[in-house]
Amino acid sequence: MSATRRVLVLHGRTQNASVFRKKLRGLIQQAQDVELVFLDAPHKLESTEIPRQSSTLGGASSSSEEPTPRTWWIWNEEPWTAVGLEETLVYMRDKLKNGRFEGVMGFSMGAALAAFLSALLEHPERYPPFLVDGHAPHPPFKFCVAVSGFKIPVPLFTKIFSSGYSTPTLHVIGKADTMITEIWTKTLLDVSLSRRLETHDGGHFFPSDSNWSVFIAEYLRSGPNPDIPSPSVIKARQSAPSSAMALESFRPVKEEEANANTRRAFL
Repeated sequence: MSATRRVLVLHGRTQNASVFRKKLRGLIQQAQDVELVFLDAPHKLESTEIPRQSSTLGGASSSSEEPTPRTWWIWNEEPWTAVGLEETLVYMRDKLKNGRFEGVMGFSMGAALAAFLSALLEHPERYPPFLVDGHAPHPPFKFCVAVSGFKIPVPLFTKIFSSGYSTPTLHVIGKADTMITEIWTKTLLDVSLSRRLETHDGGHFFPSDSNWSVFIAEYLRSGPNPDIPSPSVIKARQSAPSSAMALESFRPVKEEEANANTRRAFL
């Protein structure tokens, strides 16, 4: 079956396109009619820059078979800065001007970037270096999927998100996520004007259970359709023998502690 739509996929910090593709193999199997385009972040990470929590963050561990962990920017604090963000935006501009994507999906830092790009494509004039001959390099995305996403506290993000953004966005949050906590995810939810929120019981990872793969595949396939049942409903259908045919038709902390955990994750 030929792909009907293309979706840009952005990995988390310390991962790369190859690592993230392997983590999403269940979703890829469910979404064979969607072309998922995995990009490598432009900045390489040295071993000294990778926190011990990287595997918890959904990143490549030190024993990963993939030797090149990457990042979309490098964090510094006091004040917060995202070193390399401008280079990443030029990199993304050039990728976008040479292709067309229905939507964008990201995890953690990749989710932060996915939402940011969605907002930037709505108001590209707010960051002139992103323009190509005075115009946006790509039309606004039709949808965004942000898993463990957040809004980073740097001036450029504040400027681009100043009036919120309207791209329909599926936000996925882990109830036990101690890296990107509720305090941080709320920063993105608050500026997302057309949002759907789904939660899972786990921590800082891209959910890969079959009900989640079915759900996200259907979202990628049909866009922000409010009639797509939640993963919990799909799981109930999967567990009920009498509903097998129905499923076939689908195709488918304390604030101080939270901030400390997040700083360790970013730095």
